[in-house]
Amino acid sequence: MALSGEQEFTTEVHASVQQCFAAITDFEQYPKWFSGITGATVIERYRNGLGKVVDFRMNMKLKSVRYVLQYEYDKPTQLTWRAVDGDIESVEGVYRFEKLGPKLTSATCRQAISLGFWIPGPLRGLFERQALKQSVLEFKAAAENR
Repeated sequence: MALSGEQEFTTEVHASVQQCFAAITDFEQYPKWFSGITGATVIERYRNGLGKVVDFRMNMKLKSVRYVLQYEYDKPTQLTWRAVDGDIESVEGVYRFEKLGPKLTSATCRQAISLGFWIPGPLRGLFERQALKQSVLEFKAAAENR
């Protein structure tokens, strides 16, 4: 997936690829470990139980935001998403997991966001860079604690 205006962050996670995939697809748990997410509801699931359409609520400090993402999977090494509804104009992203060892995984997240509402220029750039890195590091902690 080629994304324009994207951010990317990679980190090593001390967990298996399967543990990483299980953590990132357990959407209902996001509010417990993802600092900005205040709610996550799976609206539709695939036959295998994985979330297909998920409604998120996020507190961005300046504004509360609702967005709905649709997911596709290449289990257990990749998931992709795109916005299908909500306050954010567009979101596209991908998470990839690569086995480095029995309990060591390289996790890479790439995402492009168009908020669709005004944020001052310096804050927008900081938000885009920091939000992705912070979300990946929070995911890392959640996967390692599973």
